[in-house]
Amino acid sequence: MLALKPLQERTRLHHQGPTPTTLARILDDDVNLAIWQRQLPVHIADFARLLLSLDEPLAESLCLELADEDSEPDLAGLAAGFRDLEGYEGFIADLKWLVGAFACLLGARRIGLRLRTLDKAMCPRFHVDHVPVRLITTYAGVGSQWLEDGVMDRRQLGQANAEPEDAAQIQQLGSGEVALLKGEKWHGNEGFGLIHRSPQLAVGERRLIVTLDWLG
Repeated sequence: MLALKPLQERTRLHHQGPTPTTLARILDDDVNLAIWQRQLPVHIADFARLLLSLDEPLAESLCLELADEDSEPDLAGLAAGFRDLEGYEGFIADLKWLVGAFACLLGARRIGLRLRTLDKAMCPRFHVDHVPVRLITTYAGVGSQWLEDGVMDRRQLGQANAEPEDAAQIQQLGSGEVALLKGEKWHGNEGFGLIHRSPQLAVGERRLIVTLDWLG
C-alpha cells in the first residue's frame, strides 16, 4: 500500500461550480482556491456599470465586528455618495449576504471589507497574500488573474521576468464570480498561498472590486 504524501508535499487544487456551496471546498486541506461561478443579478450588474460610468473615485474600508454568525453586518454609509443610483440597495444587500456567508463558513467574527474602483492594476505582479483567506469579487470590469500550482517558481514571485509568458497558463476570474483564495497564514497552507495578480487595464477601462479578509 502506498503511503500518503505529507500535506506539505501535495499539489494544491482549485474547485469551481455554479452554486455558492462550492465555496465550502476552501476548507479542504489540498484546495487553495474555490470559485462560485455566479451570474450577477441584472439590477446589481447595472448598478455597478452605472457607478463606473460616472468616473468618480471610490476607495472605502470597513472593519466589521460580528457578535455571532446570525449578526447582520453594519454597512451604513458604505458608498453613500452613490446611494441615489438605481440598484444601490440591492448592491448593499448583496454585500451583506456575502459578508454573512463568509462569516458563517469560516467562523469569522472580525472581517475587513474593502470596496474600490480601479483604473490600473493594484497589484500588477504575481504574488501571494499573507492572510488566512481572502474573498475577491469584481462587480464590473475584468476579474483577477491566478496561476495553478506549479506554473511559477514561488521563489521568484514579484520578478517580472519569471512570470509565465504563455497566456494559456494564466487563469482569470469572470466578472461577478466570487472566489475564496487561501493565503500563507492558513494553518497547513504555508508555502502554498494562491498565486494571483490584478489584471492590466486598458486606457479608460475600470473595475469595481470588493475584498473580504478574515481578521479573526
